[in-house]
Amino acid sequence: MANLRLITRIFLLIQIALIFSFCSGNGKAGGKDEGVIEFDTKGVDERHPLYGMAPASATLKYNGDNFLMEMSTMGMFYTSIIGDIKNKTVAQTIKFLDIKQACVEHEQDIAEENKEYEIKVEETKDTKKIAGYKCHKIKISMVKDPSITFDAWYTKDLGMENCNALNPYYAVKGVLMDYRAKKMGMEMHFLAKSVKHTEVPESTFEIPASLKIVSKEEMKKVFDNFQ
Repeated sequence: MANLRLITRIFLLIQIALIFSFCSGNGKAGGKDEGVIEFDTKGVDERHPLYGMAPASATLKYNGDNFLMEMSTMGMFYTSIIGDIKNKTVAQTIKFLDIKQACVEHEQDIAEENKEYEIKVEETKDTKKIAGYKCHKIKISMVKDPSITFDAWYTKDLGMENCNALNPYYAVKGVLMDYRAKKMGMEMHFLAKSVKHTEVPESTFEIPASLKIVSKEEMKKVFDNFQ
C-alpha cells in the first residue's frame, strides 16, 4: 500500500507540470501542427523522497488546438491530461484498479493554478539542437522568489506560434522542448527526445465514455486517500 501511495502522490505532483508543454496551432492533417512528441522525464532533486517513483517518460499527442499527454507507472496507474486551448479547458483522467474518473477544469481554475508558478521569461541568443530541432534558450526566474532560476529551451520550427496559452509560459512563442516545473514541492524536468509528424485523429482528444465525470474536489479525494 505504501508503494501505491507513492505512485498516486507523484502523479498528483506532476499533473500541472505536464500542462506546461502543451501548445496550439492551426491543425493540418499529418503536418507540422499534428503529431507526437516523446519526452524523457525525471525529478530534479535526487534527495526528494518521491524521486525514485517519478515516471521516466511521457507522450504528448497534438492536433491544432487539442493535446493529450499520457503517462503510466508500473503498468498499473494510468493518467492523462486532455486539453482544448480554443475552449480553454483541461481534463484530467485517472485509471487505477477500479477507479476510472475524469474532471474538467475551465479558464478560471487554470488561471488560479498558474499563479502558483508565476514566472519571468528572459530571451537569449543561445541555440542548440534538441530532437533534431533548433531550440532557443530562455532564462526563467520565479516571480515570488527571483533567486530561483533555471534555463529552458523551445523551438519555433514546429509551425505553432500561439503556444502555452493555458500555462505560465504564455510569453514563449514556441514549443517547450526542455523545461522544468515545480508544484507542491516536487520539481520535474521534461526533455523532448523525438518528434513524429503523424496523423492524430480528433477522437484521440475525447474523454472516454467509460470514465465517470467528477468534480475537482472528488478527484482530489482519490489522491488524498493514498497520502
